[in-house]
Amino acid sequence: MDKVQQVRGTKDIFPAEMAKYNSVIDKAKSVSRLFGFDEASFPLIEKSQAFTRPLGESSDVVSKEMYSFNDRGGDSITLRPEGTAGIIRSILSNGKLNDLPLKLFYSGPMFRYERPQKGRLRQFTQIGIESIGNPDALEDVEVILCGIKILSGLGIKKNCILNINTLGDNVSRNEYKKNLVKYFLKHETQLSELSKNRLSLNPLRILDSKEIEDQEIIKNAPLFSSFLNNSSIDHFEKVLKYLKKLDVEFIHNEKLVRGLDYYSHTTFEFITEDLGAQGTVLGGGRYDGLSKMLGGPHIPAVGFAAGVDRLVMMSKLNNDLPMAISIIPIQKENFDYCYSLMNMLRNNNIRAETHPGGNVSKYLKKINKKNQKIVILVGDKEIENKKVVLKNLSTGDQFEVQNEELIKKINMQSY
Repeated sequence: MDKVQQVRGTKDIFPAEMAKYNSVIDKAKSVSRLFGFDEASFPLIEKSQAFTRPLGESSDVVSKEMYSFNDRGGDSITLRPEGTAGIIRSILSNGKLNDLPLKLFYSGPMFRYERPQKGRLRQFTQIGIESIGNPDALEDVEVILCGIKILSGLGIKKNCILNINTLGDNVSRNEYKKNLVKYFLKHETQLSELSKNRLSLNPLRILDSKEIEDQEIIKNAPLFSSFLNNSSIDHFEKVLKYLKKLDVEFIHNEKLVRGLDYYSHTTFEFITEDLGAQGTVLGGGRYDGLSKMLGGPHIPAVGFAAGVDRLVMMSKLNNDLPMAISIIPIQKENFDYCYSLMNMLRNNNIRAETHPGGNVSKYLKKINKKNQKIVILVGDKEIENKKVVLKNLSTGDQFEVQNEELIKKINMQSY
């Protein structure tokens, strides 16, 4: 019978790598808390409308990438492809409007059916922050600064460049889209098939195209900045002023856009060359129009998200698993005594394990493979004298230690 294989685009994570994932999430969580973002948790499944309304039935995510199914009650359910829509839905359905502004941190799995590639899986882990209810440009800066501090804490900020742009308000955006469509229609025959499809559905997405035949046309497309009204310019200038004041390096990338209508004003991405073509490490921006699309009132909001799988690949954190003390019985008859000793160590918050005994050299080889440093050897003589032999494999030092001194002596060792 053939072995059952894992689903394509998913990943099994064993302890050594899981420690890296936890380190990245813990660092992001602690930095976010410093900026006033408290952790919350939201369902992995949502009614499909939570995504089809804001993303649009014709968008790539909805038409090609969402994992959706009908449950036994007949509702269309979707495994969440991103976190933001579910969070805004939760604020509306839980009556949290009177609690605004809210600043939330989240982490957890997301699901998209797309071609697996380096740092991109069909089930992937994401961290994100959402500041909901604050329209001020300074809050955009706060979100960016939080992202910078997380990337710096992971040791990868120096490899990332902040790209930033403005999408303006609805008035500016509609004016720009009208002129962009007019421009692309003049070159429609030269566009790629993908961009031709986007022309009527989502023209801003053409600016994201990586197709070779689109590049020259995109290069000469009108710029968003030519269509910004005064309030949009003021918002963006305030963001840039504070970034400059805080010596934050950035590139004003006028080709950086978001294709969906609920995005507005500031949009940004931290981009690296370390991951090949898929270079965005952390990205976000303002999405003041999302709440209305989900049946709520106008709520200003800004946030970012980052894929933990990519952050783990780039992180410079020390992610070693905590070492265990190994207790080895010299003879099998010494096991019960060693088992009691092991539980004494655990009661003192020292990670410990024991072995059946009878073949010391075999166990020492296994321990060396696991890179463990401290072993405790126990034989008849040690039990009789209420002592153990404490051996530090990294230094070669070996001590006879009275049982009552064992905890203190272990804590003095470097392991």
